[in-house]
Amino acid sequence: MNEQERARKIALLSADTVAEIEHWLSKYPADQRMSALLAALSAAQHQNHGFLTTDLMDAVAFYLGVPEIAAYEVATFYSMFETKPVGQHSISICTNISCWLMGSERIVEHVENRLGIKTGESTPDGKFFLKCEEECLAACDGGPMMQVDHVYYERLTPEKVDSILDAVALKDGH
Repeated sequence: MNEQERARKIALLSADTVAEIEHWLSKYPADQRMSALLAALSAAQHQNHGFLTTDLMDAVAFYLGVPEIAAYEVATFYSMFETKPVGQHSISICTNISCWLMGSERIVEHVENRLGIKTGESTPDGKFFLKCEEECLAACDGGPMMQVDHVYYERLTPEKVDSILDAVALKDGH
């Protein structure tokens, strides 16, 4: 790979993304750069408003010095990664037995009605993505619960959901 191609790959990563990757790299021995792959892909996905492109995965792999296939395998295995455009803010609602018994079905319905979308869809303005009904988000004592951008919210009511979504929208300046 020539110097121009190397520079192009690195230029795909924002300064904030590189800083985040470096932060994670500092936690591992120098010969264990693969250990930072999950965090690096997460930072790149955040930089790109919620999804990873092949070019971004290649850039992360190049920066870490790992095979590109490793980045593809991780990005397509873990449900936290998206490889196609989605809404900027990802919402996952737990529908496993504990949360279901505590009313998660009502929460899913409320979010779908509030945002005017179904599970697996993004809002027309690209702000929210109702990712899926998760099988378990490991907060069984706090159900019903959801994640918005990987932040946990527990003991949900429709009113609490509205407050959370309003706060996310307000943070974006809407």
